[in-house]
Amino acid sequence: MSVHVIDEANRCLQCPNPRCRENGCPIHTNIPEMIRLFKENRMMEAAEMLFENNPLSMICSLVCNHGNQCEGNCVRGIKGEPIHISSIENYISDSCFERLDLTPAPSNGMKAAVIGAGPAGITIAIILALKGYSITVFETHDKIGGILRYGIPEFRLPKSILDRYYKKMRELGIKFRPNFSIGGSTGIRDLLEDGYKSVFIGTGAWRPRKLGVPGETFGNVFYAINYLNNPDVYELGDRVVIIGAGNAAMDVARTAIRHGSREVVVYVRGEEVSASPEEFEYAKVDGVKFEYKKAIVRIEDEGPVFRDAEGKENLVPADSVIVAISQVPQDRIVTREKNLKLNENGNLATDSHGETSLPGVFASGDVVTGAKTVVAAVAVSKQIAEDMDRYMKELN
Repeated sequence: MSVHVIDEANRCLQCPNPRCRENGCPIHTNIPEMIRLFKENRMMEAAEMLFENNPLSMICSLVCNHGNQCEGNCVRGIKGEPIHISSIENYISDSCFERLDLTPAPSNGMKAAVIGAGPAGITIAIILALKGYSITVFETHDKIGGILRYGIPEFRLPKSILDRYYKKMRELGIKFRPNFSIGGSTGIRDLLEDGYKSVFIGTGAWRPRKLGVPGETFGNVFYAINYLNNPDVYELGDRVVIIGAGNAAMDVARTAIRHGSREVVVYVRGEEVSASPEEFEYAKVDGVKFEYKKAIVRIEDEGPVFRDAEGKENLVPADSVIVAISQVPQDRIVTREKNLKLNENGNLATDSHGETSLPGVFASGDVVTGAKTVVAAVAVSKQIAEDMDRYMKELN
């Protein structure tokens, strides 16, 4: 919902110890400075500062969990409404994006490969390109964005924003290999043998986590990440049951309603949802219903069977069942590259510099941590870009 950004900016107290920045923002955006520059009619300076700190500022201003982060830590929210920081940041970043003067450093003659054009990959590619590296991005899909494009609905993140990022990245000289999966005919060692000084893996988490109950393979069962990838190809019917209670479940529920399903019910194992309060409230406004303390037992042709807190089992009639209990990384690259080690959670193992067990091969984002937030991926990737830069310079 839009707010008047000037009014919101004027409400900022310019706190000397800004909780919004230090406690609330994973990437420590200088929010008071952003607002001060905006109020002084120095919006381009604010936009440049935002982009330098967070290349995905425009995206994070839309998809971050602001209620738990910057806005949730605003002192104005203690006795009233917090400042709508996200609206101010989005106005600045969106208005100025095309005018950002991003001039790469002179070419250093070194190539780096980025596998995956999701949040982590986009961040790494932009930062290294600005440092003078020749960057090639390898992407399984036909367009950039990763989970941003294929896992977040249009009504939360317009895909036109990602197209604008693609254009900006091309202006930086970044090359793209779409519809190309590393780990198939071509592996990481092929990249290193072709002269890439370093390789970054940011392939995300695309494999749905299974429920592990009978009936999960039936034709009326779908996974959230697959549905969000292209909801137009699914015919869910009038009554849809969603299992899971995170932000992805809210995205699925709201998307299903927008595609014509008349009754969408989210079944929650515990007593409350794990989704952000904002997304939970939006889902309720859209007409999504919630059932609590229901554990899935099995799925039948007629619908799922749940067990309640008293141990009673009940069949819930449904045309479709969507499983939304997170995702884990694909293992295509790991299967091919035997020397890539995994951590205890089955994700890519990295050291404190983001380097994997293969020298010169780095990773971050969901492929390392499992499904996390966009801003978390950007924050870690910023540091890893510096580590990759240091590693490649030491090679010369």
